[in-house]
Amino acid sequence: MNSMERTMAAISHKEPDRVPLFLLLSLYGAKESNTSVKNYFSDPLLVAKTQLAMKKKYRNDCFYTFFYAALEFEAFGGEVIFRAEGPANSGEPFIKNPEQIRFLEPPKISESAGLKRVLEATELIKKEDGGQTPIIGVVMSPFSLPVMQMGFEKYLELLYFRPEEFEQLMRVNEEFCVAWANAQIDAGATAICYFDPLSSPTIIEKEKYLETGKKIARRTIDRIHGATAIHLASGISLPVVDEIIDSGALVLGFSDKDDIEKVKTAAQNRICLLGNLNGIDMVNWNQEDIDRKVSRVIQLAGKGGGLILSDNHGEIPYQVPEHVLLGIAEAVEKYGTYPLRREK
Repeated sequence: MNSMERTMAAISHKEPDRVPLFLLLSLYGAKESNTSVKNYFSDPLLVAKTQLAMKKKYRNDCFYTFFYAALEFEAFGGEVIFRAEGPANSGEPFIKNPEQIRFLEPPKISESAGLKRVLEATELIKKEDGGQTPIIGVVMSPFSLPVMQMGFEKYLELLYFRPEEFEQLMRVNEEFCVAWANAQIDAGATAICYFDPLSSPTIIEKEKYLETGKKIARRTIDRIHGATAIHLASGISLPVVDEIIDSGALVLGFSDKDDIEKVKTAAQNRICLLGNLNGIDMVNWNQEDIDRKVSRVIQLAGKGGGLILSDNHGEIPYQVPEHVLLGIAEAVEKYGTYPLRREK
């Protein structure tokens, strides 16, 4: 099987030749190409070449055209702060008070240099790969993006106490999110990862999520012209598995804090799981750690398909050693080949 066939089998809840491996390598490409994070993401051709090289080197089953979360904040006119060995961060929030929301409009994809670089990299990868490997595009959910747009404290105030301005901001963000997702699909992305950390019960109570984030996800995903995955970016997912399935997503990114067996039971034949290796812990893993972690996830969640092995946050940290990623690939082939070997 090639990577596309392997992944589609897993998503269809069938057992492929082995568990697909999605190493979500974004800023790690800067490390691989021996350049700064800022320079790396300024060059779509370099991103495309590095993604192709990393797929081969690490036996990866996907390309990941996510640049940095603050890219969408940047498209709205916000400042991006680059770091030497870490993800780019959003600068000062540009919504200072709720009254500004009345005048906010979604940015145009064609007028954002950063967004256009992502589309160019996606097109280059698709042309070179020829559809043998899933290309995963990324959007920030309309519900979670305001943490950057306003700052967490002011956004929570809006969410709980300013319903009119909240709904207006969601309308703007939904329009942008749908346009941005579909632009990536048109450029060659196979699927869209809908990052929605605020919807995790780790951050917000389920009752509020049901009133807001769940409805927003459903509205938005219904308008995306391709397959979607919902990722809660390390937040727990078990309490909202049913609601995420109802959103129309085909894949759920789950946390290392989730009970794997319970999540698998809840997801069985309903949604494919993606996860749940702890990327921060990976920095210190040896091969024994790798084998133990990888084999455990596969044993508990791999039976019958429906599992893609990945990290639990949505991005491999820059500081993870090369030997760990190579070791994970080896462990997947050792423990993730179907029929699965039974551990004693």
